[in-house]
Amino acid sequence: MDAENVARLRRVIGRLARLLNAAPVSENLTPTQASVLALVTHRAPIGMTEMAEIEGLNPTMLSRVVARLVDDDLVRRLPHPNDQRAVQLEATPHGSEVHARIIASRTATVARILGELPPDVSVALRNALPALEALAEGLRTQKS
Repeated sequence: MDAENVARLRRVIGRLARLLNAAPVSENLTPTQASVLALVTHRAPIGMTEMAEIEGLNPTMLSRVVARLVDDDLVRRLPHPNDQRAVQLEATPHGSEVHARIIASRTATVARILGELPPDVSVALRNALPALEALAEGLRTQKS
C-alpha cells in the first residue's frame, strides 16, 4: 500500500476510535475509564502493572481511574495471591452490566450506520474484516 493510502487508513482508524469512544459518555465514564473497565471485565483478575502496560497509562493516572471505578462500584480490588503489596481487580456485577451497555450502545450505533450505507459498502466492509483484524493483531504484537 502506498504512503498516501497508509495515511488515509491511519486517519480513518483514529477517527473511528474517537467516535466509538463517545459511547461511554452515556454511562458517565471517560473513554479511559470505559477502556479500563473493559479490560478488567475481560481479563480479571488483572494486576495494576499489567493493566498499566496494556493501557499505556502511568501508575498514578491508572490509580486515579481505578479509584473512580471502585467508588462507582464498577470494579473491586482483590488481594494479590502472591504479593501482599499488590492488588488485582475484577468487575463487580454492576460494572459488568455497565460494560455490557457500553458494548451494546457501540454495536447498535455501528449497526444503524451500516444499515444506512449502500449494500456494496457494507459488503466491502465485511470483506475487509479479516484484513482489519490482521492489522489490529499486528499493532497489538508491535506494542509488546
